[in-house]
Amino acid sequence: MTQRREIVIQGTVQGVGFRPFVHALAAELGLGGFVLNRSGGVRIEIEGDEPQLEHFLRRVVADAPPLARIESLVWSAVPPRGESVFRIEESDLAGAGPVAVAADAAVCDDCLRELFDPGDRRFGYPFLNCTNCGPRLTIVTGAPYDRARTTMAGFAMCPECRTEYENPADRRFHAQPTACPVCGPRLSVLDEAGAVLACADPIGFVAAAIREGKIAAMKGLGGYHLVCAAGDAAAVARLRRRKQRDDKPFAVMVGDLAGAGELCIVTEAEGRLLTSRRRPIVLLRRRADAALPEEIAPHNPLLGLMLPYTPLHYLLTRAVDNAPLVMTSGNRSDEPIAIDEADAVARLGGIADLFLAHNRPIHVRCDDSVTRVIGGVETPIRRSRGYAPEALAMPWSMGVPTLAVGGQLKNTFALGSGRRAILSHHLGDLDHYQAFRAFTRDITLYEQLFSLTPACIVHDLHPDYASTVYARQRAAKEGLRAIAVQHHHAHMASCMAEHGLTERVIGVTFDGTGYGTDGAIWGGEFLVGDYRGFDRAAHFRYLPMPGGEQAARHPWRMAAAYLMDAGAACDPFEGRQDIAALRNIRKMIERHFNCPMTSSVGRLFDAIASLIGIRDSVTFEGQAAMQLQWLASHENPDTAYPFTLHNPDPATQIDVRPMIAAVVQDVGTGVPAARIARRFHCTLVEIIAGVCGTLRTTTQLNTVVLSGGVFMNSLLAAQTRLRLDHEGFRVYSHTAVPTNDGGLCLGQLAVAANV
Repeated sequence: MTQRREIVIQGTVQGVGFRPFVHALAAELGLGGFVLNRSGGVRIEIEGDEPQLEHFLRRVVADAPPLARIESLVWSAVPPRGESVFRIEESDLAGAGPVAVAADAAVCDDCLRELFDPGDRRFGYPFLNCTNCGPRLTIVTGAPYDRARTTMAGFAMCPECRTEYENPADRRFHAQPTACPVCGPRLSVLDEAGAVLACADPIGFVAAAIREGKIAAMKGLGGYHLVCAAGDAAAVARLRRRKQRDDKPFAVMVGDLAGAGELCIVTEAEGRLLTSRRRPIVLLRRRADAALPEEIAPHNPLLGLMLPYTPLHYLLTRAVDNAPLVMTSGNRSDEPIAIDEADAVARLGGIADLFLAHNRPIHVRCDDSVTRVIGGVETPIRRSRGYAPEALAMPWSMGVPTLAVGGQLKNTFALGSGRRAILSHHLGDLDHYQAFRAFTRDITLYEQLFSLTPACIVHDLHPDYASTVYARQRAAKEGLRAIAVQHHHAHMASCMAEHGLTERVIGVTFDGTGYGTDGAIWGGEFLVGDYRGFDRAAHFRYLPMPGGEQAARHPWRMAAAYLMDAGAACDPFEGRQDIAALRNIRKMIERHFNCPMTSSVGRLFDAIASLIGIRDSVTFEGQAAMQLQWLASHENPDTAYPFTLHNPDPATQIDVRPMIAAVVQDVGTGVPAARIARRFHCTLVEIIAGVCGTLRTTTQLNTVVLSGGVFMNSLLAAQTRLRLDHEGFRVYSHTAVPTNDGGLCLGQLAVAANV
């Protein structure tokens, strides 16, 4: 008996070849009807015999295209129309409901075969793609996802591309970014001043320049990269000098997995990440005999490696004979990356010797994602290209559409609707005006793309964050409800939300800076609570930060503060710091002048790094702590330093003055710095285990979540988890969003859903 059903599917089903897939499946099963995009996803009407319809429903989920993610499917019976032919109809712009936009995906194997097939009409074409790969988020300008609402709208398809696009049997059927050398984007080469150079082979021309030691700026998928030969120490040093990036590591692109294995130790899990469709930068342990200069990642045992993810990358790496390439963000210092030619020439003209540009506009700036594997599990560091804007499932439903604006550093924002949390790509530090402009513009774009108008806006408790100021001003202007969430509560809630936890937990939240409810700078916190609220059960004892943010840039200041607090002399700094500077720091602390109080474990890391002579000043955030970790990783676990716990009402205070005194003694007696560094890590593990054990006794809670930027430290994270597991705790850490401030917005959403 003939039946007809209306099917509504929500999820990532636009821009991933879903309509062509549905068309092919319906044709195979002899069913009639239609499929179309709508702002809420995809709508299907399908007609035929009941057994075939049931078969269709099963396979539309089980056999969906590789980039598709089905979040919901509902169907209802509608009157038959006597249709036996299936078709794709024009998008319904008036539809409503949650939309899912796909992330950019690495070039697929089918397209790669075409790229290097001399007999194919797209041979060597750097912009080929299909429904299973290519640009998505970075080119989309509106919803629903159709060519007219992408930056490909200005490229009229040639007859051959149009034929493929309209042929249901073709891999490029309704592939919105599809193009070829006849009708698609084209490369060009510009000189340092932005003048176009006459060049028949742009890729070959730039590859030759790179082999000669030149620095190129290459327009990629989500912005410009600065590129040079990774094996050329002089070129790498020149890039560092021009980019004003003294020590921060450069990412390296290698041609294939075998090339990665020549430079780094690559586990099976790390290999899967490198070759996944997301193609992130993966932090890997560098081989001792890796043929790369130290300047790639100074004083760093890790390398950030990635494989080519666009046809242009593949062509360039082949043109340099698969030699490793530095592939770092096209910016100065920590500014946002450049995305168009005028901006690139203006900001990168003094860095790059030439530009490899193209005329496909980038609408959404999107940095490379960075991740690593700890204990066999992916641990994201920066969630951006290849991941965003994929939705995450929430354990609680948002009562109203909500915008969470994140923090000041490593900013991401999130939109919440129902049980979906849509996290943005990485936007960077909002201290930079260009980053803040991108933040405000991309919030508007995401709201339009996902058809969400927030009724509530959530922000950090810090009153001076740019994201907080934006949230409060917008809430006042539009009459939105505004909710402030304490920084470390958001960290704890973020980890809870990504694991679907709904019970009360012990939250161990360690980082560098977070505005506390008492106005102090928190960062060494043990919280007990859930999404609705928390108690600050324990924290590291407050210490002054001489000069505020200057103490974060100059760890010796924190070391001096810890020494004074412990009643120790500043002997470790004799000959390393100016006597007058030490005297000034002492006076600042004694007079409480420009010395905000902090409980930050991040600043404690800085102090220990300085005390043992690793680093007195830093050129990027977390540098001293990272070097302390790497030094400690060379030593076996050791006994912990002493510490004490005080229990004044209402929170336990962790007093590390005994540890500081012991570290000073070890330094004075010549104990190797690596051993001191490892003992410090062991001490933190003991503190965490001891405090969590006490809290389990007093609260009867057995679940611990670990969050905050300090847990980017893989040694501390792994050893803490091992110890708490041994103590019988259920332990959770981040695997879907960064443990640093890049995950704050998810926690803000989760809290807002329960307020």
